[in-house]
Amino acid sequence: MDVTTAAYAASTLSFIFGVAAANWYAAPWLRSRGRATALIPLLWIHAPRYVAFQIFSAKAAGFDVPDDIRNRIAYGDALSAVLAFAAVAALHYRTPIGVALAWLLSAVGIFDLLIAMVGGIQANLFAKAAGLTWLILTLYVPVLWVSHGLIIWQLVSRRSGSLGPNG
Repeated sequence: MDVTTAAYAASTLSFIFGVAAANWYAAPWLRSRGRATALIPLLWIHAPRYVAFQIFSAKAAGFDVPDDIRNRIAYGDALSAVLAFAAVAALHYRTPIGVALAWLLSAVGIFDLLIAMVGGIQANLFAKAAGLTWLILTLYVPVLWVSHGLIIWQLVSRRSGSLGPNG
């Protein structure tokens, strides 16, 4: 199997397994919680997106990624990480802006993932990725997509929920 096929296969399996785990375990738990309590762990999944800064060391080590794509990936993920943490903090302290920050994270995070995916396909990054970069692309990125789906589900299905202790 060539490197690109292996990466696409790993990403596909990560996505399928992530959706299954979300349906079997996360969704039932989320349904039994208030909005803030349900959103916080989903948002925490996005807090370490700053791991994308490793793309700078990967490039220095020979990962052939164009500078513009590298910068979009790194800074888009860093912004998403900051927004995720801000949303978690706001929801933790039960401030009304928490839900708006969760929506903002979803919009920015999904846009960032789409732009990175298009750039990555254009630059054929799956064929060039190795080590940590390969794991991020094939394991963490599918988890981000699944968690975005769960976040949006929580935001849409609980539009009028409170932010109190159970909300």
